[in-house]
Amino acid sequence: MSHFMLYRTAQGPVACRDGACWPLGGEWDDWVNEDALFQSLQHHCDHQAADPALDESTLELLAPLVSQELWACGVTYRRSREARMEESAEAGGGDFYDRVYDAPRPELFFKATPHRVVGPGEDLGLRSDSKWMVPEPELVLAVSRNGVIVGCTVGNDLSCRDIEGENPLYLPQAKTFSRCAAVGPGIRVAPELPGADTAIRLLITRGDNALFEGETRLSELKRTPAGLVDYLFRDNTHPNGCLLMTGTGIVPGDDVALAAGDVVTISIDGIGTLVNSVQSG
Repeated sequence: MSHFMLYRTAQGPVACRDGACWPLGGEWDDWVNEDALFQSLQHHCDHQAADPALDESTLELLAPLVSQELWACGVTYRRSREARMEESAEAGGGDFYDRVYDAPRPELFFKATPHRVVGPGEDLGLRSDSKWMVPEPELVLAVSRNGVIVGCTVGNDLSCRDIEGENPLYLPQAKTFSRCAAVGPGIRVAPELPGADTAIRLLITRGDNALFEGETRLSELKRTPAGLVDYLFRDNTHPNGCLLMTGTGIVPGDDVALAAGDVVTISIDGIGTLVNSVQSG
C-alpha cells in the first residue's frame, strides 16, 4: 500500500501520492491531530479529484508544524553515546551518557517552539558563543495530541558540541536558540513507519567541496518509537500534538564544525530530502 506525503504549503495543507496531489482545506493543526490520519487522507483523496495544477516537485513548502512543539531524544544510537562521552569526559559527565544509553528511561528534552524551527530551504542559525556546531540528522515522529504516531519526517537537530561538552547542564543552551532546528520537507503518512533497513544520510558541503558524508540505518536505533512517545506523554500533555526527534546515529568527526555558508543535506529513504544552509545571526 502506497504512502501519502502531507505537506504544509503557502496555499494550505496538500496530500500527494503516486504523482497526484490533493488540496485538503482546513487547518494544519486539525489534520496532524487525526489519530487515523492515513485513513482520513485516503478517504478524502478517494472522494475528491486530484488537482492537475499541483506538482509535488514545485510546491512552496513550509516547515510541517504550526502549533506543535519540537522535542528530542538523546543517546539513542551507540555512535551518539560514544561522541557524548568523549566530548564531556573532561567535565566529568561522560558516565551520564553511558548510563542513559542502557537505562529504561530515555533522555528526552525540549528542543524548540515553532518559531525557532525552519523549513526546507531556510537558513539555520549559528550561535555566536559556540565554535563547534554540527548538524544531527534524525527521524522525526509526528505525534497527535492523544499520543498516536501519525507519520514521520526528516529533521536536523543543530547542536553545539563545545557547550554541551563543557557541562551537560548546559544542554538547553547547546540545543535551543533561534533557528536551531529544521524539519521537512513533509510528513510521510502510512500504516507503518519506515523499516529497519531505512537509510539516513548526511552531507555537509562547503562551496564546491564535501566537508563530511555519513550514513546510518534505523536498525541502529536502540529505542522503539512507541517507547519514546510513551515517556514523552507520561504526566505531560501536548494539546496540539508534537514532533519528536528520535536521536542521531551520525556524528561528524572532531575536526568538523559548521561555518556560515555551509549547506546541510539530510535524506531519509521513503521520506525525502531536507536541505538548509547555515548563517550567522
